[in-house]
Amino acid sequence: MSIDVYTRDIVKRYGFKFSKSLGQNFLIDNSVLEDILGSADVSSDDVVLEIGPGVGTLTRELLKKAKKVYAVEVDSTLIPILKEELKEFDNFELINKDILKLDIKEILKEENNVKVVANLPYYVTTPIVLQLLNEDLNFKSLTVMVQKEVGERMAADPGCKEYGSLSVLVQYYCDIEIIRKVSSSCFVPSPKVDSVVIKLSKCKNPRVTIKDKDLFFKIVRFSFNMRRKTLWNALKPLNIDKEELRKIFEICDIDPKRRGETLSLDEFGRLSDFIYDFI
Repeated sequence: MSIDVYTRDIVKRYGFKFSKSLGQNFLIDNSVLEDILGSADVSSDDVVLEIGPGVGTLTRELLKKAKKVYAVEVDSTLIPILKEELKEFDNFELINKDILKLDIKEILKEENNVKVVANLPYYVTTPIVLQLLNEDLNFKSLTVMVQKEVGERMAADPGCKEYGSLSVLVQYYCDIEIIRKVSSSCFVPSPKVDSVVIKLSKCKNPRVTIKDKDLFFKIVRFSFNMRRKTLWNALKPLNIDKEELRKIFEICDIDPKRRGETLSLDEFGRLSDFIYDFI
C-alpha cells in the first residue's frame, strides 16, 4: 500500500482534523520516504528520536530498523491513533509533549548511537534545531525535512544572501548535505512552500577551536543583527574601547569595513579569540 493511500485512510478512519496552528502536513510520497530512510541510515544498533510523527507513516518504517524509537508528538489527538496503529512494536516509546519544553538530554542519557529523524513543523524548525545543537546532545546525525529556504540557509556559504547566524551555528557543529528537494504536492494538506530533506552529521569536534563559545556566538549574532552594518558598527554593543577594537581588527587581519555575511567560520573564530584576549 502506498503511503498516500495509507495516510489518507488513517485520517479518514479516525476522523482526524489537521491543525493549521501546529503546522501539520503529512508526507504522502513514497520516494521521499525512501530517501529519508536511506539518508538517515538507521540500523539495529541505533536509537531514533522522531519529532512530530503525525499518523506514524515514517515511524513505522523506523521501528522496523531501529533498536528503539522515541517519538515526540505535541498533538494529543494523535496519541490514540499512534498507540493503536503501532501497538505491534515493543521498541516504541511515545511522548506527548512539546519538544521545546522537553528535557531531551534526560530521556536519552542512557542511550548511544542516537539519530534524529523528523518532518519538522515549519513554524518551529529553527528553535528545534537550535535546541538540539546548543544543548550538546549525544546524537550522530539529524535527518530532517524543513522548509526549502531554511535548509538553504543552513547550508549557505559566506557571501551568499542566505548566509546568516543559523548557517554559522549549524556548520560549527555539523557537516551538511541537502539530500533532495520536496514539492509541496508531496504532502496532505499541501503547504504553500516547497521543502528539502537535509542531513546534519555531527562532527566529532566543532569545526573551529575557540576560547569562549558564548562569546563566539554573541559576536556572530551581533554581526548579523543588522546585515548592512559593517563589523565596526555591528560590534559596538560589546563596549570595547575604539582604539582596542581597531587594534583587534588589525591583529586578526580582518577589515572592519567588512560585513558579517562575508566572514567564514575560521574568521569569526579568529576575531572571537582576539576579542576574548582583550576583554
